[in-house]
Amino acid sequence: MTDAVAFDAELDACGLNCPLPLLKAKLELNRMASGAVLKVTATDAGSQRDFRTFARLAGHTLLHEEEAAGVYHYWLRKA
Repeated sequence: MTDAVAFDAELDACGLNCPLPLLKAKLELNRMASGAVLKVTATDAGSQRDFRTFARLAGHTLLHEEEAAGVYHYWLRKA
């Protein structure tokens, strides 16, 4: 796996179940500057739906997402 998109901060949410990956991502995004990119790694299959919906509702941009062997990676650009 390669890093598809450059990022400013990284959050490892592996092993956490919904809604913890999303809550931790929200807290991390709150600390970041507008336009910064957060890479999130998660193992919760429900996180795909959560991150897509969260990005749309919160106005953030889901730049890229990928899944390999049950591990999900998301790149979110803060609004």
